[in-house]
Amino acid sequence: MNRVGALPLRRLAAYGALRAPLALVELPVFVMVPAFYGAGLGLDIALVGAVLFGMRLLDALIDPLIGARIDGDRVRGRRDERRWIQLALPVLALGFGAMFLPPVQGAAAAVWLALTSGITYVAYSAVSIAYQAWGAGLADTASQRARVTAVREGFGLAGVLAASGLMAPAMAPWLIAAFLSLAALAAWLMRAAPAPRPAPSLAPGDRRVWQGWREVLGNQGFRWLLAAFMINGVATAIPATLVLFFTQDVLGASETETSVLLGTYFLAGALGMPLWIAASRRLGLRNAWLVGMSFSVLAFLWALSLGRGDLIAFGLVCAMTGLALGSDLVMPSALLAALIDGAGHGGRREGAYFGLWNLATKLNLAIAAGLALPLLSLLGYLPGQPGGGLALSMTYAALPCALKLLAGVIVLIAPLPDAALRDATPEATALP
Repeated sequence: MNRVGALPLRRLAAYGALRAPLALVELPVFVMVPAFYGAGLGLDIALVGAVLFGMRLLDALIDPLIGARIDGDRVRGRRDERRWIQLALPVLALGFGAMFLPPVQGAAAAVWLALTSGITYVAYSAVSIAYQAWGAGLADTASQRARVTAVREGFGLAGVLAASGLMAPAMAPWLIAAFLSLAALAAWLMRAAPAPRPAPSLAPGDRRVWQGWREVLGNQGFRWLLAAFMINGVATAIPATLVLFFTQDVLGASETETSVLLGTYFLAGALGMPLWIAASRRLGLRNAWLVGMSFSVLAFLWALSLGRGDLIAFGLVCAMTGLALGSDLVMPSALLAALIDGAGHGGRREGAYFGLWNLATKLNLAIAAGLALPLLSLLGYLPGQPGGGLALSMTYAALPCALKLLAGVIVLIAPLPDAALRDATPEATALP
């Protein structure tokens, strides 16, 4: 098959375009749904939280099974990753749209939320795992893998920016329309996207689910990379969990000013993608990720010194951490794709790898909330009350610094193969 080095940008963009509607789903599901069902429909917020937590937990546990099934179908020739996307994307659209169009009120709305959120989460997982598994087979060298991931996540940041302007419950119909339009466009563009890698044949015993997980978890490099990915992911998720508290109680920012600051963060992430592609060519994937972590640590150390009214300074912090976000989005997935290929699992185990990877991603969010919020409470912080700024600053900025430094040490000493670190071709070191 043709690999990324021979692909024009338009074909790579045809692959990456699907990430925009997927990102358009993510932010509203995590941020907007509680307010929509709580304030909008009058459900008890504790009940809404319990329903969403239960559905997310079920979804997270299903992810590895979805990945194994994708691999099994592929090696049997039943369907490749694109066929999985084509089957699951309409189900995702149905669940997502229905979640914001409840035909019932009161307690029945909680049942509706459980049903529609469950459909949405599982369909999203099927699409995203198949999508990442497909992308893992589209490159041969480190910089090419970074290019695939950067184009995909660049579309994702564009989707997040679009979603940020549609976050009010009253905007739900427009949000649904935007998702349907972008999903339909991405499905149409998929025809021009590069085909997945052909699947090699497997012995009958190798097709068992447990055998796939055994091979994946037996990959020492993957275990180290997964540990670094989870620790770094928690470090990134903690500020995301606490940013609204930080801007309000430490900086004294208004809602409008907070929206501008968040927009700066995501815009910097999108604009920085080409820089990380170039960095991966010059430095290799591991060193480029370490540079991004270091840049983020410096920015959060600066945030520790900020106080009331320091909005311009925090805007620069948002720009710096947004720029560093690009390395977190690009390098880990590119390293994983290289590890899969280096282990000889390309074309047959991507689903199992990304099923576990998605499980880790969801655990990161849960761990961040479960760690940061109780810690703040233990330190005596109360939202909106004076006197808790130091505890909030330390949890928001200092804790992520410590975790990122730990993740960096793991990445630095991890037994990653040469193919996961640098390009295999001399010409790859040329400037883009």
